[in-house]
Order: sequence, then structure tokens, then C-alpha cells
Amino acid sequence: MIDVAATIRISAGLLVVLLAGCSEKAPPNPAPPAPQVEVITVTTQTVPDEPEFIGQTEAFRPVEIRSQVTGIIKEIFFTEGRNIKKNDRLYLIDPVPFKAAYLSGKARVAEAQARLVKAEQDLARVKPLLEQQAVSRKDVDDAEAGLSGAKAALEAAQSDLVKAKFDLDNTLITAPVNGRIGRSQFYEGRLVSAQTTLLTTIDQLDPMYVNVSVPETYLLRRRRELAEHRVRRPDIFQLHGVMTFSDGSVYPEEGILDFSAVSLQPATGTLQARFVFPNPEGGFSPGQSYFYPGQFVKIRLKGYIRPDAILIPQRAVQQGPTGSFVYVIDKEDKAELRPIQASTWHEKEWLIEDGLHPGERVVVEGFHRIQPGIQVNAVPYRNGTTSSKSRPQEQGAQTTP
Repeated sequence: MIDVAATIRISAGLLVVLLAGCSEKAPPNPAPPAPQVEVITVTTQTVPDEPEFIGQTEAFRPVEIRSQVTGIIKEIFFTEGRNIKKNDRLYLIDPVPFKAAYLSGKARVAEAQARLVKAEQDLARVKPLLEQQAVSRKDVDDAEAGLSGAKAALEAAQSDLVKAKFDLDNTLITAPVNGRIGRSQFYEGRLVSAQTTLLTTIDQLDPMYVNVSVPETYLLRRRRELAEHRVRRPDIFQLHGVMTFSDGSVYPEEGILDFSAVSLQPATGTLQARFVFPNPEGGFSPGQSYFYPGQFVKIRLKGYIRPDAILIPQRAVQQGPTGSFVYVIDKEDKAELRPIQASTWHEKEWLIEDGLHPGERVVVEGFHRIQPGIQVNAVPYRNGTTSSKSRPQEQGAQTTP
């Protein structure tokens, strides 16, 4: 027979064991690992500081062609819009009336010269007679006055002849410089007025000017940075310029600053400056040169350098309601939100004006995994080999400060 007492004792023992097992606490879950972020260590370097300005091209010498005499255009010798050389014939003003005036002037000079000879002879005759008391003193005075009048008449006639020769010579209008001539404003048969009527213009295209407007705010900031030794530069007229056209192409020749205005323009608050660029193709046929007067271009200023500059990747800079910021990892590997002042781009990096110091670690990848104050696992930034599966909000955080 089954021992009932033994069975009861065994069952009770099993129950005690089960109750004891249930009373033990479950082991806690392991703590999650610290989020991994990629960081760079802040360093300083010397970098060029090259701001850009909007400029407009201008011919080196825009020469206005005007007539020196009033008359009728008889002939035009040039083809509009073509290159011409110095002393090429441009216009002919009808020379007939001017030639007549010149010949008349020559005749008046000859007549005055004859009168002068006669006056000299008269004086030579009466002077000896005065010593013999054969003539009066008045006769001698009259002869001397006649001689002076003849000399004055000759000088007046010669002056008129010079003017007549000048007018006759200027009936033929020639090019004063090499360049490209524009459209003629008047053609054969038109009456033009001396020194007022604009006939055409010649643009000298080699070299070329580019005028830029520099804001007052930039000038004040530059002065402050130079005083604080944050930037350096050579003499102002040793600064160079790189020109970029509207299609993004870069002109192969560099220009040099050759003029800076004395005062600001009150209407715009800008200072006018001018660069001169060589243009060896300015003498080529139309359509073969790089640029023309009147183009809008960008000028990148070269010559300033910024020592001890701090550059960080653009993706490290975030934008918040109060401005730009980055995440800095401190010595305890904790994340810190740091406001910064980012000024300009250098290729794919921001120039940091304020907020960072050499030796600090800045987060470049993994923003979505961290918050200020949490512990992180910081690893070096892989510089372009990061995963392309970035979260949308991380990509959107790269707003320009």
C-alpha cells in the first residue's frame, strides 16, 4: 500500500521549493550602450580670406568721337562694330568751304607781309631826312606807327590762317586710339555741330576695367579684423581679383586693384573700387573675346589671409531658433550644445569666428542619437565614408547659419 504520509511530505517539500523559486526577483535588464557619434578635433590653420563682390565690366578707354568743325558729313570710311587702329580715317566733313577760308587766309597773310615791307621802307626813308630837317618829327612818328600797325596786321592774319588750317585739317576725322568702334549716330549729308555732336564711340578693350561696390559694413569689419590681427593683407593696390562670369566660367587672367574711391556713395552706402584685367583677345574680331563692356560678373578678392582660423565641416553646424550651434564632447564624453558664430564657407567647411577652441571635439555624425548632457561613445570622423542612411531631420539640420 502507498504510504500516504510519505506522499504528503514529498508534495509539501515540492511546494516549498516552488514557492521559494517564485519569491526570487528577476535579474535587471542590462543598461543600453552609449550612442556612438563621429567627431573631429578642432585645430587652427592659415587660410585665404577671399570675399566676393558683384562687379560690372567697363572699357579701358571709352573714347567719344566729335567733330571739331560745323559742316556736312561727306563720307564715312569705317564699318560699324569693327576693330580699328589709331589714325584710321573715320569721317570726312565737306572740306570745300574750309579750303576756301584757308586760301583766303593765306592771301591775307601775303598782303600783310607786303604792307609790312612797305612800312619798313617808309621808315627807313624818313629817318635820315629828319636829321637833315627835311621832314618833321610827325612824319617819322607816322612812319613808325605804320610799321607797328603792319606788324600787328600780319600777326592777326597769321592767327586767322592757323585757325583756317586747323579747321581744314579737322574736316578729316581720324581714330585717336586702337579699339572697337560702335554705331555711327550720323551719316552722309547730315549737318554736325562743332564740339557738341557725338558721332560715335571707340572702346579700347585691352585692358579692361571691372568696377565693384564694396559695402560699408564690410569695410568696418575689415578694419576691426586688421586692428585685432585676425586677418593680414599686403598693400591695398597689390590685391588681386578673380573674375567669374554669369555662366560660372572663370576668366583665366587675374586682375589687380588700381583704384579706390575717396568717399562712400550716399545713396548706396558703398565704396567704389576698380580692377584692371588684361584682355589680350580685345583686339580679336568681334565674337572672339571673353568679355564685353557692361557685363555683370563676380570678383573674388585675393590677398587677405586669416591666421589661426578654425574650420569645421558644414554638416557639423546646426541651426536653431537662436542661431547656429554645434555639439561639443567634453572630457567626460558628454555632449554639450555650444552656440557658435559661423561666417563664410571654405569649400566644404565653415569658418568659425567664435565659440570653439583648439583641441575641442565637435560632433559631425550622429546628431539624432544624442541630447545635451548624455554620455556618448566618440569615434573619429570618417570624412566622407559615413552611411548614406542619415535621417531626414539630420540632413535638414544643415541650414546655412
